Amino acid sequence: MSALIRAAWAYRNFIITSVKNEFISNFIRSRLGGLWMVIEPLVMVAIYAVILSAVLGAKLPGLEENRFGYAIYLVSGIACWELFSNVIIRSLNMFIANGNLMKKVVFPKVCLPCITVGTALVNNILFIFAGLFIFLLVGHWVTWQIIYLPVLVALTAALGLGFGLIFGILNVFIRDVGQAVPLILQIGFWGTPIVYPVSIVPDQVKFFLQLNPVFYLVQGYRNVLAFGEPVQWFPLLGLAGMAAVLLAAAFWMFRQASPEMVDVL
Repeated sequence: MSALIRAAWAYRNFIITSVKNEFISNFIRSRLGGLWMVIEPLVMVAIYAVILSAVLGAKLPGLEENRFGYAIYLVSGIACWELFSNVIIRSLNMFIANGNLMKKVVFPKVCLPCITVGTALVNNILFIFAGLFIFLLVGHWVTWQIIYLPVLVALTAALGLGFGLIFGILNVFIRDVGQAVPLILQIGFWGTPIVYPVSIVPDQVKFFLQLNPVFYLVQGYRNVLAFGEPVQWFPLLGLAGMAAVLLAAAFWMFRQASPEMVDVL
């Protein structure tokens, strides 16, 4: 593991340049250029805030005083899910999409997960900043609890990378994995209280929701961004251990499968 970390650090400039180039390639030849990086998440969050709050103006516990309460609740949950699912989807096709690069250029392959996570993090940070801007416009002020948000973001990215790397390695050898994972993520989205409050779920179903690791991360994001309440650290410590085990397993699989990957690709 330490060798992989040293290799990633030695190629840090390559990783940063690759993340930057991915964003530049998305907006090349467009008149507004990099402004689309801000406009896209801003419009998305504005739709949640204005349209969905008007259509689904239900009062949520803890946010009754703000008529945009549902949008605040929704954006807080989606900020977590967007990062988690984005890291997994990008990791799923990471090795296949970069097959030619892996064959022609000599570089530590551990750079690919770093580029994947870096790109997903930039997207997620822009989404969160857009959300905070819309929160200000609708009169919602986040509390000092927001200082814990970077910890939640890091934990979400680590958990997503752990799952994503395992799926990505398996996808090189078993292409059905690439078809199955998006379906699993759709089930996971509705199995996580993102668009609905936990309070409306029957008690017998709540038990199964709590088996979902993203459940606790979404709750943490909501406590920080929507309710201004303390983060429940005990379940998150368990998730940190789970992320560490998944990453260790993923990097072990990565080292074992790495010599055969180039041949299969």
